[in-house]
Amino acid sequence: MSRFGGFFGTFPFRRTAPTCAVQHLGMPQKGWQAYIINDNKVRRGKGMSSPLWQPAQAAIDASQLNAMMRRIAVEHGVELNDYAELHDWSVEHLETFWSLWWDEAGILADTKGATILERPDAMPGARWFPEARLNVAANLLQRRDDHAALIVRDERQRRRIISYRELYRLVAKLAHSLRQSGISPGDRVAGFVPNSEHAVIAMLACASIGAVWSSCSPDFGFHGVLDRFGQIQPKVLIATDGYTWNGKPIDTHERLVQISEAIDSLNQVIIFPFLNDEPMTRGIDKAVSWDDYLNNEAEDVVFEPHPFDHPLYILYSSGTTGAPKCIVHSAGGTLLQHLKEHRLHTDIDEHDVLFYYTTCGWMMWNWLVSGLACGASLVLYDGSPFAPDPDVLWRIAERDGITVFGTSAKYISACEKEGLCPGDTFDLSSLRAILSTGSALAHESFDYVYRDIKQDVLLASISGGTDIVSCFALGCPIRPVYRGQLQCRGLGMAVDVLDDNGQPLRGDKGELVCTRPFPSMPIGFWNDPDGQRYRDAYFATFPGIWAHGDYAEITPQDGLIIHGRSDAVLNPGGVRIGTAEIYRQVEKVTGVLESLCIGQEWDDDVRVVLFVRLRDGLTLDDALCDEIRRTIRANTTPRHVPARIIQVSDIPRTLSGKIVELAVRNVVHGQPVKNREALANPDALSLYENLPELRK
Repeated sequence: MSRFGGFFGTFPFRRTAPTCAVQHLGMPQKGWQAYIINDNKVRRGKGMSSPLWQPAQAAIDASQLNAMMRRIAVEHGVELNDYAELHDWSVEHLETFWSLWWDEAGILADTKGATILERPDAMPGARWFPEARLNVAANLLQRRDDHAALIVRDERQRRRIISYRELYRLVAKLAHSLRQSGISPGDRVAGFVPNSEHAVIAMLACASIGAVWSSCSPDFGFHGVLDRFGQIQPKVLIATDGYTWNGKPIDTHERLVQISEAIDSLNQVIIFPFLNDEPMTRGIDKAVSWDDYLNNEAEDVVFEPHPFDHPLYILYSSGTTGAPKCIVHSAGGTLLQHLKEHRLHTDIDEHDVLFYYTTCGWMMWNWLVSGLACGASLVLYDGSPFAPDPDVLWRIAERDGITVFGTSAKYISACEKEGLCPGDTFDLSSLRAILSTGSALAHESFDYVYRDIKQDVLLASISGGTDIVSCFALGCPIRPVYRGQLQCRGLGMAVDVLDDNGQPLRGDKGELVCTRPFPSMPIGFWNDPDGQRYRDAYFATFPGIWAHGDYAEITPQDGLIIHGRSDAVLNPGGVRIGTAEIYRQVEKVTGVLESLCIGQEWDDDVRVVLFVRLRDGLTLDDALCDEIRRTIRANTTPRHVPARIIQVSDIPRTLSGKIVELAVRNVVHGQPVKNREALANPDALSLYENLPELRK
């Protein structure tokens, strides 16, 4: 079971709703739009178009985003009055914006070069900063004092602090040994690693050399690992001896034996102890312990400069329709984009404590690590977010003074269904921003955060993905938060929503696209020499325009709503419906833990079929079906109401925790699922085969 997604299916939720929601009554805080809480519902005097939160003017004035606007005014004579004007300017003056941000961000580089963008009209084919020479690790390791760089935690309640000074020293030692092992620029180093300091140290050591880092979490099975690392042929594997999940220790020794035997490119396997006191190297060819490998006298990191588009990471698609795509991301593009998202969109600086609940198999880990370039402290957590108890992450937020708390939409929903009220239980005075991604954040989850977690907090639902190792839409520290909306489109990102004919849409749903080049576009796919697979993946829908399959709309407030994957859009009677529109209604029903929706071909049309996983002990009866249908009909349209509702005991997910509508749709229609190994729980698909309810 996937450690990222599986806990939602295994945690025993309480049967009662939160009872603490009425305890936050009082005068609104400075910079707030007032609202009243009553009967666990958020009611706003001006309707749902009124903001849930808005920043105080003092915070707006002090933000790094506002400083950027002032710099543009001084250097370019352009007065920008709000974020919408800033975004428009950043897209209309694309090269000027990214060049200006390079300077404002203080990118360390041997040279920036005079050319900002080569072939600006080519998508794909544009090339950013073609003359630049830089090193990502040098930018992430600028700070070298005793300030905490990493606060490392796990569900066994261990806590370690590694300072910037110590982190630099450890990176120097590992980089030195990797060079001794023959690692040179462009070589691949793979990590079979938990979210611990070892992964961060390894990534930085690789980046200092110019080697390419690629990782997955240790809950991946043998075939899942081989499907990924087998394609990129790493020279070195850095791996854990095991991990803990929901209180259970899981040894990975046998899988490491299999992996080391199957990948013949390996000339070194480095194993660190995470489960045991000493790592087990027996039976693993070319294996050495982490401590022995780092036993050298190196004290300084040699930062080798490389081109802007030198490869930094290889990330992977979910692989549910075949072998995972190996997506190669550039050093300069990743650094420049992440710094923009951290500093301008999240206002992170050296005083922040940044946390994201993630594994090393999800791109949010790569995003989190870039926080070192801001001089912030990163909190790393490995294990179940509900072990040893449901409050574990909120307790860590209090004890470590987390200022920016990142998680998944499903985690927030799970906390609400569990009845957690972190704002009443813990001192969250340090917390100023909550980030959510992985799936669309339900409108009701916005209410829950402001009701039961914290009132004065920026709630940023963000969306992008592995494909761009960053975001198309995300938070904005100078804008209000509206219920159900992502606050803004990213600066320097020409994000739009198009209809089927490629025309822009406002206030209606369509394909989320990016119409102009951006620095964090992938270099390409591994083993795709002519680039055809890359072009087919992102540019087949609209030639010359990036589209990776999100179904979205731009709101009257200039925010975004993501309605799910466009390839999973339902089409009953020719009406397009995003699956997220149905999920957010079903989540309101107390008895339902989670759901999955598909369109089934039926009588020369498509009908909506909803699968639900219920709380333990509940059975889907007529009364519960009626409640689900009433809830959906009351808050959407009759077209959204499922023709069939079917109870299942499990919902199939990818290894990164995302539900797989397309795989279930294939099973229901008797079509093959090409790569079941890409699923965390492939046996769950058998639950959807030959269901009698689907023949009625």
